[in-house]
Parts: sequence; structure tokens; C-alpha cells
Amino acid sequence: MKKLNTLLPLAAALLLAGCATALPPLPSSIPTPPQFREQQRQNEHWTIAQPAEAQSRGSWWKAFNDPVLDDLAERAGANNTSIQEAAARLAQARSLVRGAQADRAPQIGVGANASRGAGANTANGAAPATLLQAGVNLSYEVDLFGRLARVRDAATLDAQSREALLQSTRLLVQAEVAQTYLALRAVDTERTLVQDTATAYADTLRLTQRRFDAGDVAELDVIRIQTELAATEAEVFALSRSRAELEHALAVLVGEPASSFALASTQGARTLPVIPAGVPGTVLARRPDVAAAQASLLAAQARVGVAQAAWFPSVSLTGAAGYASPDIGDLFKWSARAWGIGALMSVPLFDGGRREAGVQGAQAQLDTAAASYRGQVLNAFREVEDQLSALRLLQDQSQAQGRAVSAAQRASAISETRYRNGLVSQLELLDARRNELLNRRQAQRVEAAQQQATVLLIRAIGGGWETAAPSGDSKVRS
Repeated sequence: MKKLNTLLPLAAALLLAGCATALPPLPSSIPTPPQFREQQRQNEHWTIAQPAEAQSRGSWWKAFNDPVLDDLAERAGANNTSIQEAAARLAQARSLVRGAQADRAPQIGVGANASRGAGANTANGAAPATLLQAGVNLSYEVDLFGRLARVRDAATLDAQSREALLQSTRLLVQAEVAQTYLALRAVDTERTLVQDTATAYADTLRLTQRRFDAGDVAELDVIRIQTELAATEAEVFALSRSRAELEHALAVLVGEPASSFALASTQGARTLPVIPAGVPGTVLARRPDVAAAQASLLAAQARVGVAQAAWFPSVSLTGAAGYASPDIGDLFKWSARAWGIGALMSVPLFDGGRREAGVQGAQAQLDTAAASYRGQVLNAFREVEDQLSALRLLQDQSQAQGRAVSAAQRASAISETRYRNGLVSQLELLDARRNELLNRRQAQRVEAAQQQATVLLIRAIGGGWETAAPSGDSKVRS
């Protein structure tokens, strides 16, 4: 009794300490600027909203007004293997949540066993005897210190992280489909430009050949134009090879074999979406990768609490009721009934530092998750700023390049006329045509870069914007 009275205060102190244990505080968050720097240049004030990864991102690719792209995005959402893999991982995480929740409920089972043996404790002394048993078992762990609750909370946060990663994978695949498709169409346009130039060179070659046959020009003029024509045709083949590779990449993204996937070449300008001013500040928080990093951080925090709870006693309640008899015919008689209840309390005293190592490991994981979360947020801001600046500068570049194309086309037309009239040499004509082709291809590449930057900005802000557009001049505040 004296020993029991000595241990009771210790047990009470441990109980109170366990109930008072709190989770470690989260590291300080990143101070968010009131607006993006690129928006300061344009006098547009964007704000940062609270995480809202559950909001709909919409079918943002439809803003490009291309039915083929719409179809490819839908097929990728249904058949892409990366999305299917992320969905399977989410299902696995949700099953772990159900398992953690089940650990907090009473465990009930039925069982039966038969044994035969001999010994001093058997009914017939040393003679062999048979014992038959059947009954119901009940066990329940009393979660006095919240260990099981924190395990469940951590599993729930892991599932939320997996769900956000599924959204992130879906957004990534949609963006890759759009980028690859737009790149393929840009190659189609550029290849058409080069083919048109090759056709013009072929016409010039026929004219030069006639003039050579008539003795008006030297053979060198024919060789020069033949060289230009062959080099231009070689560029057409190189562009065709690039198109084939992009087409094969699209096949993988939509989950189809490259051997049976084909897209016909089409021409025509595609709509370049314009993101309304002020919207990205309200939707940046929907980025699923940021939401996943935040959920992982909270899960790591909960696991620190699980590791800390290992220092405190665990209390389990058990019970059993059934029948026991040496004869199977008497097994279920009332006189053969048997039952028992029990309680087990386990108090850890010494484990060689295992629990302390567990706490330190959980804290290290928390620090890792915090650094990852901060890095994810910083990267989100960088990506938005990158694409905003890219779109602004590409717009200026497009206007300047348009002027260059107009001037090059005029110079090429004048040189063509002067060459046919014998006023300039062939070298001047070829130089003018090369310059025109160079500028037209550069203008097309600037347009393609604008499309790619638009897709990347949509991805950076977490998807579409039509569901979150502010009304009037109202601003969303964090």
C-alpha cells in the first residue's frame, strides 16, 4: 500500500501533464506583399485571399476558342495516367483515414478454439483432456492523451494533401496539353511560312533558269537560288520532325498510343485569352500545390503530438464472454458459461531514448514541411511575376516585330520588282526574301510565346478565373 500511495501522485501528474500537452506552434508565415510588382506598374491592385483550393477552376482552356483543344483536354482528364495515379494515391490515403478512425472504436470479435493436452492443471491430472471454447472478445483503448485522435487528424490532413495533389496533377496535365497543342499549331504555322517561301524560291528558280538558258544571267545565279531552295526545303523537314514529336507527346498526355494518334494540320489564328485585371489576386490561393504543402505541414504538426503522447500511459479495456467445456455437447449450456473483464495500464519508464528520438524526428519532419511550404509559396509568387512580366514585354515585342514584318515585306516586294526588271542583282533579292522570312518567323514565335505565357499564368494562379471575378471595384481582402 505504501508503494501504491507513492505511485499514485506520479500517475496523476503524468495524467495532468498529458492533458495539458499542446501541439508545437507552426513556423512564422511568409509576409505577403499587398500587390504584385507587375501590377504596380499597371496600377492594378491585386490582393491575396485565404486558401480556397476547393473552388472550381473552370474549363479555362475554352478561352482559346479551339474545339480540338477542348476535346484533347477532356480526353486527358479521363485517360491520363498521371491523373489516374494521383487518384489512386488519394484513395489509398482515404483508406488510411478510415483505418485510423477505426482504431478509436471498440474492437469486437468472435472466436472459437479447441485444445488438448495433459498436465497438473487439467481435470484428469496427467491424463490428456480436451477443452472447447467459444465466445465474444471486446477491446477498447481509452484515448486519454489524444494520441489516437492526432493519428486520425494527421491521416486526414494527409488525405487532404493527396486531394490537393490530385488537383495539382490535373491542372498540370491540362496545362501541358494546352502548351503542347499550341506549340504544335505554332509549328504548323511556321512550317506553312517556310513552305510558302520555298514555293517562292521555286518560282524564282524557274525564272532564273529561263534567263540562264537565254544567256541573260550566269550559272552562279542558278546555283544560288538552288541552294536557297534546298536549304528552305530542309527546314520544312526539320519542322515536320518537331511536329511529329509534339504529336506523340500529345498522345501520351491523352492516354493513347502514339501509333494511332493523329492531328490534322490546320491554319487560322487562335484566340489569345485576356485575364481580367485584379482577378489573379483572388484566385492565387487556390493553387493546389500550395494547399498540398499546407496540409502536409499541418499533418507534420499533428505527428509531433503523436510522438509526444508516447511518453504518457496507455490504458486499454478488455472483456470476454462465452462458453468453455471439455465436451462439445455441453459447450453452449448455461453451466458452461465463462466471462472476464480487465484493464491494462502501461507506463513507459526507460526505452534507451527511443521516444525522445521519435519526438526529435517528428520535429525535424515539421521543420522540413515548413521549409517546403515556404518554398512553395515563394515559388508561386515568382511564377506569377514571371508570366506577368513576360506577357507585358511580349506585347511590346509583338508590336515592334509587327512593324519589322511590314517593312521586310515591303522591301521584299520592291526587290522582286527591281530584280525582274534587271535593276538589282539576285543577291539583293535573296537577301530581302531571307530577311522577310526571318521576321515573319520571329513574329510567329512571339505570338506562340504569348500563348505559352498565358497558359503558364493560368497555371500559376491555379486555374480559370471566371468563377472568382470580383464585381465592380470591390476587392477581396485576406
